[in-house]
Amino acid sequence: MHHETVLTGYGLSLIPLARHHADALFDFVDTAMWSGLAAPLPGTAGDLACLFEARIADPAGFAFAVTDQRTGALLGTTGLNAFDAGQQRVEVGGTFFGRQFWGSHVNPASKHALLAFAFEVLLVERVAFRCDARNERSATAIERLGATFEGVLRSHRTAPDGSRADCAVFSILRTEWPDVQRNLHRRLEPFAQDNGSAGSRFEDQPGSHAGHPTAAAPYACRTFAAL
Repeated sequence: MHHETVLTGYGLSLIPLARHHADALFDFVDTAMWSGLAAPLPGTAGDLACLFEARIADPAGFAFAVTDQRTGALLGTTGLNAFDAGQQRVEVGGTFFGRQFWGSHVNPASKHALLAFAFEVLLVERVAFRCDARNERSATAIERLGATFEGVLRSHRTAPDGSRADCAVFSILRTEWPDVQRNLHRRLEPFAQDNGSAGSRFEDQPGSHAGHPTAAAPYACRTFAAL
């Protein structure tokens, strides 16, 4: 959905994804780094912009560009999708980062921000993750966040190359979030020195929707600090 949500923490800012972000982020795209992702490999910055537009238009999603909080440099994208307020669940998706940020704090820090927002603001009971079952790098990264592997959905979708792909499914439940968050805080502690005190902070700005947001109503104009 179109939103004005900004998530911050551990030196990162997650800002609303926009079409123009494709111009810079397309430089990160190559066949190997895109392997295993659900979307077709974009051949041009315009193709990537169209993909971003589809994510932004999704009424049940929050799409973000991940930036360096100090410099504003674009690092990649991530987001939440399939948000169902009635069933209190959401999925993490739409993630890719430049190769130079692989193995750094960027992925766990951005996921911490998303998880804090999902559990503490959207008030979900379950956050799910899915990846191509062949994508060992993504599966390992998801498990390192503290998510539990639930199984494989066989022949779940059509892969960009036309083959049928199995999807590995992981999740974190509300009851598990305190332990997951503590472990992420420990993992990210070296990057916390310039981000204030520990804990989550939510500031509701004028024009926002108080209380539990729904997929139909944009969750507008707010800043959520995950640290």
